Amino acid sequence: MSTANPDPKTQIILQAAWEGFSAYGFRKTSMDDIARGAGMSRPALYLHFKNKEAIFRALVEGYYATARAEITAALQVDGALSQKLARAFAAHGGETMEAMMTSAHGMELFEASMSVAGEAIEAGEASLRDLYTDWLADEAAQGRLRLSGEACDMARLFCACLKGVKHTSQSFETYRRGVQDYAALCAQALQL
Repeated sequence: MSTANPDPKTQIILQAAWEGFSAYGFRKTSMDDIARGAGMSRPALYLHFKNKEAIFRALVEGYYATARAEITAALQVDGALSQKLARAFAAHGGETMEAMMTSAHGMELFEASMSVAGEAIEAGEASLRDLYTDWLADEAAQGRLRLSGEACDMARLFCACLKGVKHTSQSFETYRRGVQDYAALCAQALQL
């Protein structure tokens, strides 16, 4: 899972945690497993995080920070609207989506996300909606796309539909194709 935390020790801990969660699931991964994976003692790990739930929330927050940066970059690249949206929507899920959907414990990780990191997900989703809202409003003001309603409504639809693609896909390949198809559909609707 991508993280945007610049502290090297925290990065090592989060990477070890992600590897443990992916391999064993959230419930079966212990703080001992994470400490061992990070090459540190359990007491040293507790100096950084109070429990594995806090680690999981940090992973979710890192995912959203990375997604924001990658979506912003994708939307700023010159190119056709369909290409911009395809890159942005692919970045919306990022490498994390592939890792979760190909893990034997992917469904458990999706469930843990909601129960352990619901507030972080809510805040992250709001930040992505805001990013899309600002981009759509700016692009419409510059005459580069056509909005039939409010930018915030279209941004909300982007996020809701991408979540729907994620929750209804049986494999990462199905998810990837669904995201591409949705980007093409949105680009058609927004074209001048």
